Amino acid sequence: MKMENVLPENYDIFLARPYYHTHLITPVLGIGYIASSLKAQGFKVKIIDGINLGISNEEIAKAIPEKSIVGLTLLSAFLDEARDLINLLKKKNCVTIVGGPHAICLPEHTLEYTGCDYVLIGEGEIVMAELLKEIKKGNFWPDIKGVYHKKSQTITKAPLIENLDSLPFPDWEQMDPRQVKKAPHGGVVKNFPVGVIMTTRGCPYGCTFCASPYIWERKIRYRSPENVLDEMEYLIKNFGVKEIHFEDDNLTLKRSHAEGICRGIIKRGLKISWATPNGIRADFVDRELLLLMKESGYYAATFGVESADPQILINIKKSEKLEAITKAINIASSLGLMTQGFFILGLPGETMETARRTIDYAKNSRLDKAQFLILELLPGSEIYEKYINEQGKKYDSSFRGYTRASLSICELTPEQLKKLQGEAFREFFRSPRRIIKMLRHIRPSQLGFVFKRLKDFIFT
Repeated sequence: MKMENVLPENYDIFLARPYYHTHLITPVLGIGYIASSLKAQGFKVKIIDGINLGISNEEIAKAIPEKSIVGLTLLSAFLDEARDLINLLKKKNCVTIVGGPHAICLPEHTLEYTGCDYVLIGEGEIVMAELLKEIKKGNFWPDIKGVYHKKSQTITKAPLIENLDSLPFPDWEQMDPRQVKKAPHGGVVKNFPVGVIMTTRGCPYGCTFCASPYIWERKIRYRSPENVLDEMEYLIKNFGVKEIHFEDDNLTLKRSHAEGICRGIIKRGLKISWATPNGIRADFVDRELLLLMKESGYYAATFGVESADPQILINIKKSEKLEAITKAINIASSLGLMTQGFFILGLPGETMETARRTIDYAKNSRLDKAQFLILELLPGSEIYEKYINEQGKKYDSSFRGYTRASLSICELTPEQLKKLQGEAFREFFRSPRRIIKMLRHIRPSQLGFVFKRLKDFIFT
């Protein structure tokens, strides 16, 4: 490809997410933040979300003019789809830039496997603007921290953005919550439209199955409660948002932060329901805090349980005891909050006995919902480093969202884990109480996505 005349007349850059098979359709906050940050510096930006639009890679490529600059977000779950879209864009002499978790954790693999021109390593709001300016000047192989290309001498991560309040809100005009299909994270929703917000970035913990310790360097940064509340008001007033899903890794880690948001919602009189579908730490909530959260509109609490076996929790460096998790679930349930637990089958040390212990714990608990996932070796995680890099295993690009094991690292086979996953869901939701409570929060327009999820997790 000739790297010349790459700036189209109408847009400086297109930001895209390829279409792939998924149960979740939520706004792409990473793309939204990059779009608004670029627009603040005078760039013209167009977002094309293949998932929400339900369009193929061919249709995405067709919508993008020749010789455009295109930025793609990349999760391991749609690596092959991203490569396919890049191949289509190359035929149109487009410049392609890839960012996101997979790119951050495996920049060399991303560049080679997808055939893209640039890889962004780290937060992209500032780095993307620097790269576009260099391309516009005709410097196609710049030396920028956080940008990796075929002529780079070293691989460096972009510096973390310390003041998150300095960033503009995501480009909600191009990610209108009213136009998002009804398949949100967590599935269960009290009110549509739903706005998605992150009040923090990062996590200080070192769970071995998670890529967050590598991506965020075990640091957590906070937006001020006032900045978060301003975004909530913006979403309510401009897009009629009636529910907020906070996607933080650790919303309640700093009590004053969570309390500040809750008290601000009450003080400003925001009529909103809200939930934490990505989960909160059970050992950082108590009855008093959960009561305040409920008073401000909180109705659904999700906890990362992972396993009911104490030794496995130690193996994965969870830094949380099962007793604390059980206590938090019971308190939340007693307050009338909907409760959900995340469980992972196939963690290091998993046996048939420990898996059954986890399933029995879940179905005998006060949880209203449960998600039983099969361990996937996420690039950037400690488990990935141990079992892929150290043992020389081959990375499997067919990772598909925790519905099967591409590589088992315990004594159970992938087939046994898949069977256990189906059994876990069926046994847990055999309870009429749970089914009735779920049905109360499922809208007719969601049924297609619900059946798709059931098929992937339970019946295949």
